[in-house]
Amino acid sequence: MGKEKKDNVSYAKWGYIFIFPFFAAFLIFQLIPLGSTIYYSFFEYYRSGLKIIGPNPVGLANYKALFESDFLKYMGNTLILWIIGFLPQIFISLVLAAWFTDLRLRIRGKQFFKVVIYMPNLIMASAFAMLFFALFSDNGPVNSFLISAGLIKVPFRFLSTVWGARGLVGLMNFLMWFGNTTILLMAAVMGINPALFEAAELDGCSHLQIFFKITLPMIRPILVYVLITSMLGGLQMFDVPQILTNGKGTPNRMVTTIIMYLNNHLYSKNYGMAGAVSVILFIICAILCIGVYFSLNGDDGSGRKARKKKGGK
Repeated sequence: MGKEKKDNVSYAKWGYIFIFPFFAAFLIFQLIPLGSTIYYSFFEYYRSGLKIIGPNPVGLANYKALFESDFLKYMGNTLILWIIGFLPQIFISLVLAAWFTDLRLRIRGKQFFKVVIYMPNLIMASAFAMLFFALFSDNGPVNSFLISAGLIKVPFRFLSTVWGARGLVGLMNFLMWFGNTTILLMAAVMGINPALFEAAELDGCSHLQIFFKITLPMIRPILVYVLITSMLGGLQMFDVPQILTNGKGTPNRMVTTIIMYLNNHLYSKNYGMAGAVSVILFIICAILCIGVYFSLNGDDGSGRKARKKKGGK
């Protein structure tokens, strides 16, 4: 009897005990604040001088006011800034990943180059933004070099032109994240069976054919992951444009992002509008997460169906 009871002891409770701290932290610091944000997005709740107005229920008035404001303009700014930084990032990262993992090139000092390209990812965004602010100011080293080289006659005001400021933000995001993307893509390429590359070489395939016919299709899940996580990071872009433009999004608020717009409402204690912005941003992020989930699991599902069909025959 005693032996049978000992054999039937369940250890499942220890699993629940170990995962309980995570769920407790998630409930306290994420789920409850999320519910509170959604709740207050339907209320008029702001500060007017020293007086707090609300919370008074207003239904969808905050959302209506949000879309009647410059919210769509700031959404467009955010997407443009993300695209400027992401397109060169994914291109350069793919090229570097293909080079570093190609044994035929015999590149020396690979570890050194890997460390160098990843180092900008370790620098704080605030420090990076201050560095660029000093480099590209009207009297900074970049303008001094361009004038001394005879390329321009007067200093170019990078931060006073729309595409100059956008270009700097995109360049900073590219330099900060292309190293991380390169490491991810290298890991994906190294996970491909080398026999596929050897077979392609024996068949006389060129480097471009191998890259587009074997490498890209095999690393598609990682590419989708990089794309979605980069989009989520782009939607939450704040620190670089905030510091570079001193929180104003100048010129003409063309560098103001969604999170900068949200921060302005939080600074003015307009919790209702801030909640509405947060909810819209949450919905967009949720749609992207659902998209990446089905993209990453689409091949697995089709593969299982194919195996079942073959087994049935």
